[in-house]
Amino acid sequence: MEYNNKLLNNIKNNYIFTFLARLDLTQGIWMIYLATQGMSLFQLGILEGIFHVTSFFMEVPTGVIADIYSRKVSRLLGRVAALIGVLILLFSNSFYLYALSFVFIALSYNLESGAGDALIYDSLKELNNENKYMKISGNKELFFQMGSFIAFIAGGYIATRSYKIAFIITAVITMITIIQSFFFTEPNIEYSFNKKLNIFSSMKNQIVESTKIIKGNKKIGFLIIFVQLIGAFATSMFYYLQNYLKGNGYTEFHIGILFAISSLFAAIIGSKTYLLESKIKERGILLIMPIIAIVSIWGIALTKYYFIYYIILVIVESIIYIATNDYINKLIPSESRATILSVTSMIFSLFMITIFPIIGRIGDVYSLKLAFKLLGVLGSILVIINTYVMIIIKRKEKINGC
Repeated sequence: MEYNNKLLNNIKNNYIFTFLARLDLTQGIWMIYLATQGMSLFQLGILEGIFHVTSFFMEVPTGVIADIYSRKVSRLLGRVAALIGVLILLFSNSFYLYALSFVFIALSYNLESGAGDALIYDSLKELNNENKYMKISGNKELFFQMGSFIAFIAGGYIATRSYKIAFIITAVITMITIIQSFFFTEPNIEYSFNKKLNIFSSMKNQIVESTKIIKGNKKIGFLIIFVQLIGAFATSMFYYLQNYLKGNGYTEFHIGILFAISSLFAAIIGSKTYLLESKIKERGILLIMPIIAIVSIWGIALTKYYFIYYIILVIVESIIYIATNDYINKLIPSESRATILSVTSMIFSLFMITIFPIIGRIGDVYSLKLAFKLLGVLGSILVIINTYVMIIIKRKEKINGC
């Protein structure tokens, strides 16, 4: 009974952890800050590229660490890496030191990406409550977005006075999350780590087994690519929109307000994803939501109502993430969960390595408005492909049903 109560406390503690971790005052201002330090859009694209190159190569190894040693250890190490990254960024004044900070920040995301969701899903699995994961994931999104809401407003306001103070406050909050990381309870999962093997051999075995699982179920691969493409598009819009709005006369505080409002709406609607999914089902999520996302990108690129369209984009991205995360978790075993969830983040990094610097380059040479239009063109092509695939799958299901 005591063990079960500790697992239930994981859920509550995770809400608080998510809120505090997202209370990063620099998330809506770092691109503007680095631009004031002399970085061009292309250099900003390279820095983000360094982040994702690091993520690409370290995602699976860090996911394996979570599966071998524990999700709790991985989460703790992730918070330490985040603190190091923020401190380097705070005291740096050169491109190369900024690049080093992005390496540590990437590692912090790597160590958290597979571990956090795996910790909660397996806690629910131990309690025989996996069916509640989408609802709990929606609640977590509420805390995630509320943290963002406060961070965007506070960060934007403080940045108009001093960027440094925003970084210092973020560092202090990160220290608090390091302490909180000790209060999670690890679920009793049968880890695949063989203590007779060294760490590298064990990692190799874990990666091989996880690859077999993905190859054995093509739906896992499809869902991974699907959600990470949407995520890459939304993330690119989030970062470059900062500079786009700044160039159009908006202050950091105004930009923070926009991002805060988008987070507020995403928090409210994202937390109800399980209700929406019960109405339109998996097919509706996978077919309708991408179309709305791409229409929103076109709205940002072509109209003066980019505030409204950006809010819609954030809401849709939140719904897709929550729903598909649940679909993927239902298809993978606990002993490989963190590794496979890290593979999803690795795919995201691959997309970002490709897309992000190109947008920055186009923005430098031509304009960000043109870059947004080209992103809309690419997204439209992918939506057509996705719609075609969904129609083919539906036809096959009808034939098999007959």
